[in-house]
Amino acid sequence: MTTLLTDPASEAARQPERVPLKGLRGAIARNMTAGWQAPRVAMAVDVDMTRTLAHLETLRAQSTAEDRPTVTAFVLHAAAAALRAHPRMNALMREGGIELAPRVNVGLAVSIDGGLAVPVIHDADTLSVRQLSAHTRVLATAARGGTLPQKAFQGGTFTVTNLGMTGIDWFSPILNPPQVGILGVSRVAQRPVVRAGQIVPASMTTLTLVFDHRAIDGHPAALFLDEIRRLLEEPAQP
Repeated sequence: MTTLLTDPASEAARQPERVPLKGLRGAIARNMTAGWQAPRVAMAVDVDMTRTLAHLETLRAQSTAEDRPTVTAFVLHAAAAALRAHPRMNALMREGGIELAPRVNVGLAVSIDGGLAVPVIHDADTLSVRQLSAHTRVLATAARGGTLPQKAFQGGTFTVTNLGMTGIDWFSPILNPPQVGILGVSRVAQRPVVRAGQIVPASMTTLTLVFDHRAIDGHPAALFLDEIRRLLEEPAQP
């Protein structure tokens, strides 16, 4: 009989790595659990980004490296304007009531080493696309470098999370409590659409809104999402 000996070092190397739910990972787990437990509803809309992309190229030709606009900045701009027009979505779920926030402070989910950070752009509805681009670039860089102060993550009234750079077509984000709404942005890709009875290619994306049904009902939430769609399909001149 042949006895096979196992190298203890080799066996130890094959053991699974355990990531403890503490520190940043633990905080994310607790926050996600709270967001998942809310009576949430998801709805999505396809958006023709053709005109927004044309404006994007116009702005890029006029911009510096510091304020070079992105698709995310256009979405933030549209979301902030829609939040101002639909204040029931710009709200926080508090104990015993719904707090309608007086300011539009939009959090932007940023992937960092080992987790997720959501720095906040305060008074986002007062900023231009170019200004939002500059803010998001500074916040994302500082968040990934671990140099943002704690106050940079406070005061958010709504969150936008963009996974379009990963190539996905659709996803359903989890609420960032106590906020009552979050918007997920997927990739922009060429898809066939029907215009004037003809099938033509168009640059399309899918936006997914997840909201807390305790704070807002489906019809006003749908109107809010449609407002974002309209602002992206018919953007103002840059």
